Amino acid sequence: MTATRTALVTGGTGGLGSATITAFLADGWRVVAPVRPGTTGRLPGGAIAVDADLTVEADVRTVAAVAAEDPAAPLRAVVNLVGGYAGSGLIADTPVAEFEAMLAVNLRPTYLTTAAALPHLVAAGGGSVVCVSSRAGVSPFPGAAGYVTAKAAVLGFAGAVAVEYRKHNVRCNTVLPSIIDTPANRAAQPDADHGRWVSPAEIAAVILFLASDASAPASGAQIPVYGQA
Repeated sequence: MTATRTALVTGGTGGLGSATITAFLADGWRVVAPVRPGTTGRLPGGAIAVDADLTVEADVRTVAAVAAEDPAAPLRAVVNLVGGYAGSGLIADTPVAEFEAMLAVNLRPTYLTTAAALPHLVAAGGGSVVCVSSRAGVSPFPGAAGYVTAKAAVLGFAGAVAVEYRKHNVRCNTVLPSIIDTPANRAAQPDADHGRWVSPAEIAAVILFLASDASAPASGAQIPVYGQA
């Protein structure tokens, strides 16, 4: 099957990223995935790897250019999966550096990747941006103010993209997972009821739908993907 459209997927070496890339490849997309040097082997086979640091603007622009370089498969989707979690103490006990570190890992790559890709999406006639926030962004819990704030900021940013680029046929929607059923999360919470957690494949299916023409009327949505949690 010859791909006729391209998706740029960040965070492709993680549990959710791997499931998402696999879903897009199975649906016939050309997939470009930025990776840290030396981690290309962790991507699903068939994805196009580009070495990059997604906190560095020049690197991100290079990734976007690679994603848009095939005229037979224009860039039609950007999926922002890069992020991370670190707990802390109460707000008054949390150093500002730790607070800002959560913004750097969860918000900065989403901003830079989307900003670099938008001109290509517009030039191609439109497309879809999908961001990943968290249940914590709308339902905070104590001890993670930086993470909670960063994930709420992703929601605000996605809303801004949806409003600003609507006239250019670019949509932007956000999924909000609860705890994702990954090996790392199982190791961190061995006594939890893992059967209630949402699987990466289930979230990937929602992301693929949001990138597809089937979801064309939807933009600015905030979609809970909690499973049974």
